[in-house]
Amino acid sequence: MKIVFATNNQHKLSEVRQILGDRFEVMGLSDIGCNEDIPETAETLEGNALQKARYVQEHYGHDCFADDTGLEVSALAGAPGIHSARYAEIFGSGTTHDSEANMTLLLKNLEKITDRNARFRTVIALLYQGKEYLFEGICPGTILRERHGTEGFGYDPIFQPTGYDRCFAEMSADEKNAISHRGRATEKLAEFLRTLPPAPPL
Repeated sequence: MKIVFATNNQHKLSEVRQILGDRFEVMGLSDIGCNEDIPETAETLEGNALQKARYVQEHYGHDCFADDTGLEVSALAGAPGIHSARYAEIFGSGTTHDSEANMTLLLKNLEKITDRNARFRTVIALLYQGKEYLFEGICPGTILRERHGTEGFGYDPIFQPTGYDRCFAEMSADEKNAISHRGRATEKLAEFLRTLPPAPPL
C-alpha cells in the first residue's frame, strides 16, 4: 500500500518506514513534489496533525497521514508542548528547529526544579478515502540534567523513558521505536491500515 506521510523530516520518515515495514510504501512530501512549509497554527497536537494532512489531501489529492509531537513537562504546565520543535525560536534566542538551542533552554528552565517528570506525546491524523482518523502514542519519562548519547534527534539526549536507565539518544533505533511515543502511535496506525481494503493506486 502506498501512502503519503506529510513530513520532510528525514529522521521521522525513517522511523515510520522502519515501524511500518515492507507492507507499506511510505512517501514523504518531497516524493509528491510538495516543498512548501505547511501551516501548523492549531492550538493542539490533534489540530496540527489534521491541518497538515488536510493540506496535502486538498492540494495534492493523496490519502495521507501527518503527525505532531510534543514534549510535555509537568513542572512547566505541559510546555513546550505544541511549541517543542520551535521552543527556543519562540521563547529564547534559537533558530527554527534548533534542537541544541531547544534543549539548552529547557534545561535552563528546569535548572532549579526537582520535578523532572515529562512525557512525549504523538498524535497521528490519517485521511483515508474521505474519512479522518486519529491515533495517539504516549511515552512517560524524565528530563535529565545533562545530555547523553549520540543517537536519535530532537530532545532524545535529555529524555529518559520510565523504566529505563538510558535516554533515547543512548538507544538503537529498534529499541527506541519499540517504546517511543511515535512508535506506539504508528503501531496503532499500522494495525488500522492492515484492516483496510486496498485504496486506488496513487
